[in-house]
Amino acid sequence: MAKKIKKVETPIDHRETFVSLQKTFADSELSVEEKLRTLYELQKADTEIDKILQLRGELPEEVAALERDIAEMKAKVALDTEMIDKYNKNIAANKQSITDLDEEIEKYRKQLDNIANSREYDSISKEIENQGYLRQISEKNINDTKAAIAEKKYHLEDLKDRIALRTEDLKAKKQELAGIVESTSEQESRLKAKREECAAKIDARTMSAYDRIRSSVHNHLAVVSVYNGDSCGGCFNTITAQRLVEIASNRKLIICEHCGRIIVNPADFE
Repeated sequence: MAKKIKKVETPIDHRETFVSLQKTFADSELSVEEKLRTLYELQKADTEIDKILQLRGELPEEVAALERDIAEMKAKVALDTEMIDKYNKNIAANKQSITDLDEEIEKYRKQLDNIANSREYDSISKEIENQGYLRQISEKNINDTKAAIAEKKYHLEDLKDRIALRTEDLKAKKQELAGIVESTSEQESRLKAKREECAAKIDARTMSAYDRIRSSVHNHLAVVSVYNGDSCGGCFNTITAQRLVEIASNRKLIICEHCGRIIVNPADFE
């Protein structure tokens, strides 16, 4: 009994284009004509989906950017609030230090009433002077910290105002985007289902080449028809008479020699 020859699958090269698929394009369960028809229908669905995405414009990116801005500003608010809390603790610590120093100064002053000699007097006086300097430092720290708190609070108010404005912008953008999405959701779902149906019929190598061409050209067209009777519908370069005959038959994979797109005759498909 003859052994079945196992077909070796060619690994997918994601750099592959339609040109490198010409030899193996017909090697499929689908006929060349049906495969071209499916690719044309796939392109039609993708083009309509692109139009819907174009209708949304830059709204999704604008919404995402506003959300990032608001999140960053809220993080700054949290940091400033935390810093103000630390400043207040610093003020409390310095106030306690002043209270402790005042007690020390008062204690040393009482000792002056019971000194035995001038040397002891000078020593206690020096301690009172040192405690006074420490007290001045604490007072300066309190004043500097209060100024820092005032600056942080001013910054906080500015941040909160900006957050309020950005939040209003975000709300408006989201409403606008939601309206567009709602009005196109049914059509988009139908087109995506059509796309999946077409993609399921196409082999992985051809789909990889299709996606690569689509992503590399400005108008996202990988499958085009003849333009103005004698030109490629993708790059608008002139097509030879012989190729025009081959395109009209839809029995052969015809690639534009200038841009690498598939050129089909949609009249047969329509």
